[in-house]
Amino acid sequence: MEDQQPAAGDLTDEIPDHPSGDDASVEEPESEASAAGSTSDSAEGDETEGDEPAADETAADETADGGQITFRQRRPAGKWSVIAAAVAAILFVGATAFAGFTVQPYLIDRATVATKLRIARTAANAITTLWTYNPQNVDKLADRAAQYLSGDFEASYRKYIDAIAAPNKQAQITNTTEVTGAAVESLNGPDATALVYTNTTSTSPATKDIPSLKYLSYRLAMKRDHARWLVTKMTTITSLDLTPKF
Repeated sequence: MEDQQPAAGDLTDEIPDHPSGDDASVEEPESEASAAGSTSDSAEGDETEGDEPAADETAADETADGGQITFRQRRPAGKWSVIAAAVAAILFVGATAFAGFTVQPYLIDRATVATKLRIARTAANAITTLWTYNPQNVDKLADRAAQYLSGDFEASYRKYIDAIAAPNKQAQITNTTEVTGAAVESLNGPDATALVYTNTTSTSPATKDIPSLKYLSYRLAMKRDHARWLVTKMTTITSLDLTPKF
């Protein structure tokens, strides 16, 4: 907002009252008017001299009746405007830095959560595949499970399946494993440990198709191989036989 200086005031002098009597009539109007004009000019010069702002900094606006003159001072942008702009820029940079500082841990946490979900899902799929088979596909079980296994554990599992495939096929055993829960126990760079909880049902004509029920839980050691997580070791934590006894 431009600063508005006070009005310069009424630049016309008051005309003094005429004295009563005949003496007042002898004064010449012209002389009195000349004196008044001279006085007015002198007063105007005295009041405006030295008080009028510089021409490049102010502009004079005369009112409609011509009786008063006001001055509006036009000032260039001062140092406070520059300081305010600098402070605003600093605050913007600071807010951006603070947002980046707070968002980074959030993004790291989200990435960690996504990794753990992928590990748990892979572990659950691996256990389901490893222990679900029927007489028609048991001999191909090791090949199906190979996508989840790595290293010595893959070789050990293939050896075990090769040993049980023929007897299970002959006995017409069907094994179904349902995962009831999976969680990541630890995650350290490319290494992880997952826990998987299952209900396993086995049926066979030899037992008159009466299901054998087991509750099994496993601990899986897993390792990242590029974008995949593979099982390198598996141990049984819990094995409970829940088959009804008649």
